[in-house]
Amino acid sequence: MLRFPATSPSRKTLAPILERPTTMTEQEIIKAISKVEGIGGMTVNERLYVCGLMDEFDKALIVDKNKAKKILELLGVDKPSIEKIVAK
Repeated sequence: MLRFPATSPSRKTLAPILERPTTMTEQEIIKAISKVEGIGGMTVNERLYVCGLMDEFDKALIVDKNKAKKILELLGVDKPSIEKIVAK
């Protein structure tokens, strides 16, 4: 689940996330999102969860910020919110 800790997470906390590969292509992400109806009324966390993108996003947020931004963009998150989320 997407979390914004007040302090930087330790290596021990990040290890399970970093061990998971970010393997989904943009087309696979689009396909996962297209299976969900009513996404516009959901929070960002809800959108990530119901689309099965939590792990993909969490790892991208750490190792590939551009991919994290793209996932949020494809989920319909507005640009200012994307910048705030990815900057944390």
